[in-house]
Amino acid sequence: MFENNKERIVTGVALLAAVIAIGLIDNFYLMWFVFGVIYLLSFKEAIKLFGVEKDNLLPYAVMLWIIAGVYPYGDDLFVLAGVGYASLVAYNKEVKWKDFFPFLYPTAGLLFVFTMYQEYTILSLLWLLAVVALTDIGAYVVGKRIGKTPFCETSPNKTLEGVFGGVAVATIVGAFFGLFVVGFWTSLVISFMVSASSIFGDLFESSLKRSAGVKDSGDLLPGHGGVLDRIDGYLFGGVVMLVLLRGLV
Repeated sequence: MFENNKERIVTGVALLAAVIAIGLIDNFYLMWFVFGVIYLLSFKEAIKLFGVEKDNLLPYAVMLWIIAGVYPYGDDLFVLAGVGYASLVAYNKEVKWKDFFPFLYPTAGLLFVFTMYQEYTILSLLWLLAVVALTDIGAYVVGKRIGKTPFCETSPNKTLEGVFGGVAVATIVGAFFGLFVVGFWTSLVISFMVSASSIFGDLFESSLKRSAGVKDSGDLLPGHGGVLDRIDGYLFGGVVMLVLLRGLV
């Protein structure tokens, strides 16, 4: 089994070690830099998945992330970008809305996750990481053992039993990770909502890949595909977690 999944396992262990090291250092500028690298790499992948024809969007993404490092409400930046782009669309009929899509996905999700780190510390990121990872693991294990009912056409390998199992595991176990940030019942509710949303984050990226006619969003991570293939669940889950933290706490 190890030989068949050697690349995937080695890459996974390396990524986990990097996450642990960065989390232990817990420095704002390091976190901003790391998230920025992840953002720009995933932004480039999104450009291809959306079929954006323009090749000059990356400098604007860099500018946006630089602003996110100094502006206190980073999650609002994509809204401001939307207002600006809508104004440009109204002014110039040759500007296409499709070119703005990478500024929604993955931009919004990563801005929300980075803002959550600023407002609710590294512990909120640990909680998010645990819930999404447990959802994936739980869905895989339960799906392999008892999964029979297809979940949806977008992701044929997912089963309804696996999805329910993954969400149940992530909700119960994830609730204990949330105790470092909020009370138990609030943690339970947020863990459930984040887990469920991460499932659809994965489905959304699968739908983009299917539309683009590709298996993976990229080939940067051996055995795992691209950056978006690894963070798709977090992009939806991070938005839901920050919104609920602000609304329920």
